[in-house]
Amino acid sequence: MEKTYYNPADLAQFGNVTEWQADMGRKFFDYYGEVFKDGALSEREKALIALAVAHAVQCPFCIDAYTTDSMQKGADEAQMMEAVPVAAATKGGAALVHGVQVMNKAQEQSM
Repeated sequence: MEKTYYNPADLAQFGNVTEWQADMGRKFFDYYGEVFKDGALSEREKALIALAVAHAVQCPFCIDAYTTDSMQKGADEAQMMEAVPVAAATKGGAALVHGVQVMNKAQEQSM
């Protein structure tokens, strides 16, 4: 296998990341588990949201994990692939809306 900075095998070690800070790790994973339970949103919907966020933050581990999780929770390929451009549009829009700051600052400097 080709060596990459992100080793896919490291994803399986995620739970071990708390070894050096067990108390904080337990708190995180307790919270994490609660967040992804069925509520107003289904577990499938939450997995799809997480998949979109994973693309927005560009985390290859998260993309792998939430692709698998989405499929296990009943999402199909079309639903997962629809989540990706939602992330791209949201991230692009967030970058673009900051253009207002450029406009405001340029107008302020022009006065």
